[in-house]
Amino acid sequence: ARLRYEAEVAAAVASGARQLLAHVEVSLVRADEERTSAEAAKGERERELAVERDRGRELKGELDKLTDSVHRGEVLGAEKRLRIEQLETKALEELGVEPAGLVSEYGPDQLVPPSPAAEGEELPEDPEHPRNQPKPYRRPEQEKRLRSAERAYQQLGKVNPLALEEFSALEERHKFLSEQLEDLKKTRADLLQVIKEVDERVEQVFTEAYHDTARQFEGVFSRLFPGGEGRLILTDPDNMLTTGVDVEARPPGKKVKRLSLLSGGERSLTAVALLVSIFKARPSPFYVMDEVEA
Repeated sequence: ARLRYEAEVAAAVASGARQLLAHVEVSLVRADEERTSAEAAKGERERELAVERDRGRELKGELDKLTDSVHRGEVLGAEKRLRIEQLETKALEELGVEPAGLVSEYGPDQLVPPSPAAEGEELPEDPEHPRNQPKPYRRPEQEKRLRSAERAYQQLGKVNPLALEEFSALEERHKFLSEQLEDLKKTRADLLQVIKEVDERVEQVFTEAYHDTARQFEGVFSRLFPGGEGRLILTDPDNMLTTGVDVEARPPGKKVKRLSLLSGGERSLTAVALLVSIFKARPSPFYVMDEVEA
């Protein structure tokens, strides 16, 4: 009976163990399925997370771009406002026009005057021709004209803002120097005229004095040297202002005429004859002579 009881207990334990094993196997299968499902869900979540991260990076990049764009817009807006303020100040200082008046007179609501003729272009003579009429303001056309004007301005190179003042000063200086030059020319002409008159007078006086002295010299020399011959000769008769005077003296009985070939006494008498001739040609109440013995 005891053995039977132990066998029944062992059978019951074995049956319970088998049932427990079956439950464990079912649990393992279910756990494996849940693990597989969880891994699949995890992979799906990781993929979704990666997609969202990529999307986040893209959105961050777009946000950075928008932020930069906003900052650039703010900077450009500030620059434009500053530029407008500068233009308003420039218009007020240089043109004396208030910004409101400038806009009302030259704003986009006003007609644009016809542009000047381009190089080689001939404008119609009829003032009613459309080319000669003001046109409504069209921004693209005016921007094109502005670019053309800016290119022409750049081709001019650097502009000196003080050019007008410097030009006025130079013009005044030029006027002053021109007047001075005219005065100098007039003074020069007057001096040349005076020099001409003086030269003419000197030439006249010298010519008359020479002829009178030469005539007297011939007479005085013949009296000091009876039978001799003496005369005064011009070295350059065609130019009385620069000519020199040579003395020719031929005492009686000699053929030489050069003073250097005469004796000392003959040269002295010839000099006396010249002095007396000058005194007789141009008489004077008094004569003062220095170193007569020489």
